[in-house]
Amino acid sequence: MPVPTRSWGVLIVLCGAIFLEGIDVAMLNVALPSIRADLGLSTGMLSGVVSAYVLGYGGFMLLGGRAADLLGRRRMFLLWLVVFLLFSGLGGFADEGWVLLVARFVTGVAAAFMTPAGLSLITTNFPEGPQRNRALLIYAGTAAGGFALGLVIGGLLAAMGWRWVFFAPVLLALVILVAAIPLIKDRGDRAEGSFDVAGAITVTGAMILLVYGVVRLEHPSDDPLLTMGAFAAGLALLALFVAVERRSASPLVRLGILRSGPLVRANVMAALLTASFFGFQFLVTLYLQELRGWSTVQTGLALLAAAADVVLAPTLTPWLVNRYGNAKVVLGGLLSGLLAYALFLGVGLDWTYAAMLPSMLLIGLMFAFVYGPLTIVATDGIAEHEQGLAGGLINSSFQFGAALGLSMVTAVNVAALGGATDAGAGLEAMRTALVVPVTATLLAAVIAVAGLRTRVRERALSTI
Repeated sequence: MPVPTRSWGVLIVLCGAIFLEGIDVAMLNVALPSIRADLGLSTGMLSGVVSAYVLGYGGFMLLGGRAADLLGRRRMFLLWLVVFLLFSGLGGFADEGWVLLVARFVTGVAAAFMTPAGLSLITTNFPEGPQRNRALLIYAGTAAGGFALGLVIGGLLAAMGWRWVFFAPVLLALVILVAAIPLIKDRGDRAEGSFDVAGAITVTGAMILLVYGVVRLEHPSDDPLLTMGAFAAGLALLALFVAVERRSASPLVRLGILRSGPLVRANVMAALLTASFFGFQFLVTLYLQELRGWSTVQTGLALLAAAADVVLAPTLTPWLVNRYGNAKVVLGGLLSGLLAYALFLGVGLDWTYAAMLPSMLLIGLMFAFVYGPLTIVATDGIAEHEQGLAGGLINSSFQFGAALGLSMVTAVNVAALGGATDAGAGLEAMRTALVVPVTATLLAAVIAVAGLRTRVRERALSTI
């Protein structure tokens, strides 16, 4: 059965939104030195500008996913796109650090509601099977491309003035909003049930505390009792959330959804995927800019090869998925990533870009073969009234993994560097920290193999 033309128009709009979310994060990272120089921000305040977005995004993602199911996907997408637009603009007018903190936190909250609503709009506009798979792979490729292209775009905009890093998303969000209003229709497909207020409060509090604890791992010697306290309080709230959900007539998260082995494995691998990629991206940025003296634009262009998934995800990946299945394609992508990181372990201070290029291209393959198929697995077979929840879960995993990867590579890099300041020590510290993305990708590959073996065993039992 052919998919209506409107559905493809909706996909273009939603791809624009996820691209917006990706470039927004990447562009800010490139502009941080310019922001610090202009506003005179301390290192702690500058780190807080990044962390504020992560806290808002990671903390409210599960709530955002369920809100899309209960309150309407179109309504949530459009409402929070407007909030994203307004508070991104506020960041561009900021003259003090606290204004940036507020702007980034609320922008993160807006993304947390907007992203799962957008993903569930795709899964409910395209029928399960090859058509939905192709749509999800295009969507995932666009998301990953946003992270890579954002570095280049951010470098160019920062050269014009750091405020453009905030104003450019406003213009893009406005275009998306104008296109979305007539294209996205309210199908009246809201889930039944009341809003689980106790569940919303406990899970949001738990996620914020856990993400805060992860962010604090970047500097493990900075008040470790506070870091441990954040984790302990977050886990306590998570336990309380589980107890609330078991007794709730209309739970925010139906715990039975977590009995799906493929869904759980997809979410764990999603966290490990982004932990490896964002950790590696951070280390390569340090290497190119601080150890090699490359400019922000040169660094962004160097990482551009990793955006090959923008082309591969909608073209090659659907063919591979149809021929070999999601599980084998995911494993192949993870092995590509593992090889990419392993090759970079031999990095030297005199490496040419040609020596780095194989790793960049292999990372592009990894994202093309892993990001989209994991999204398919995490939403496949889930009832329509829980698609927002499934989208919230997988996006929470992607976001939590990114925060964890950044924190772990920073902590290992700082510990390995010690008090040394020379380039040789910096290179050795970076090589040591590269063990984090290698380990994360290896663990994800082991889980992928376990999933394949489980499927083979289940298929054998079904024939008996």
